[in-house]
Amino acid sequence: MKVLQINTVCGSGSVGRITVDIVHALEGEGSEGLIAFGRRTAPEDVPAYKFGTDLDLGFHVLHTFLKGEHGFASQKQTVKLIQRIKEYNPDIIHLHNIHGFYLDVEQLFEYLKYARKPVVWTLHDCWSFTGHCAHFDYIGCMKWKTGCEDCPQYRKVYPYALFRDNSRENYQRKKEAFTKVPDMTIVTPSAWLAHFVKESYLGKYPVQVIPNGIALNKFHPVEHGLRKQLHMEDKYILLGVASMWEERKGYAYFEKLADTLEDSFQIVLIGLSKQKMKKLHPKIYGVMRTNSMEELAEYYSMADVYVNTTLEDTFPTTNLEALACGTPVITFATGGSVESVDESTGKIVPKGDIDALVQAIRAMKEEPSRKEACLRKARQYDKNDRFQDYLHLYRKLLEE
Repeated sequence: MKVLQINTVCGSGSVGRITVDIVHALEGEGSEGLIAFGRRTAPEDVPAYKFGTDLDLGFHVLHTFLKGEHGFASQKQTVKLIQRIKEYNPDIIHLHNIHGFYLDVEQLFEYLKYARKPVVWTLHDCWSFTGHCAHFDYIGCMKWKTGCEDCPQYRKVYPYALFRDNSRENYQRKKEAFTKVPDMTIVTPSAWLAHFVKESYLGKYPVQVIPNGIALNKFHPVEHGLRKQLHMEDKYILLGVASMWEERKGYAYFEKLADTLEDSFQIVLIGLSKQKMKKLHPKIYGVMRTNSMEELAEYYSMADVYVNTTLEDTFPTTNLEALACGTPVITFATGGSVESVDESTGKIVPKGDIDALVQAIRAMKEEPSRKEACLRKARQYDKNDRFQDYLHLYRKLLEE
């Protein structure tokens, strides 16, 4: 079995790591995989093909900013990709994030329409069925159900169309391209996203939920004296982690927590930009982004509770990573964030309710340890099991 995956990046970020793990799962059973990607670099030991260039990335960014058309540039790079797919001749083509300034989606899907190969498309956000944004639920916009127009976010959020709202045309072009592939299966990491997909124009395709998996050999309880090193031995530590602390991730709520909670509490945030580090609240300890799973595991293990203030998230792997390190989770009741948390492993509070969040944190501090329950829950998300779900899906599609 030969599987070709397509994603923005290879080996970095949560989705980039998923593509590599799927290749390793394939190789473990005697099959093979290739990852085609458009940006950054790939790990040396992974079969990968980079078809994007920095120059083309710049042109695609300008195309999006000026015309409001994201995903409709990079034609030459896409021709190279299609040629490589034909040479590789995979049995399955597995799409992940096809947005990210590196691909012409119309060209790709025109090829897929006639390729006569099963297509698996894992959606890690909602970009595939909107006219612009990757996330809409946190502002309550449901225009995508009938057709996007007058986008309230086109200037504010990725992919940032600074000069023109082209959401109506984008929606129609994406719908036309994405619904013509004869043999495609949609995968989502959460039931929350699967529900939205079924209400969209992609609802004509079968939808399967396969939760994200994590490396339990990397994320597990560790103790290397980090709490003592940071002089936080007598503190109740609240941890927050994000790859980018944009508005949707709820950074402002940590500032409110810092203003409200007593000095016995300490907030630690990971993934801060240089700009946010310069303006950091005096009661927050900040760490810039790290790709080291070992370092992240130390912070998760040090924390007393992981606080996820996201206002919308598909299925945050940070929740899983915290649980795997024995740390309970408090999250807003948003998106797929609640699907990995139950009464034994944390607390769920109403979205945006800072008073309820403070109350939950204070209550958690007085309760017995939930470490063992968290570790049991995390075992459900062992990446070795979750990626076997993908191999099972591949085999099923080929048999059919």
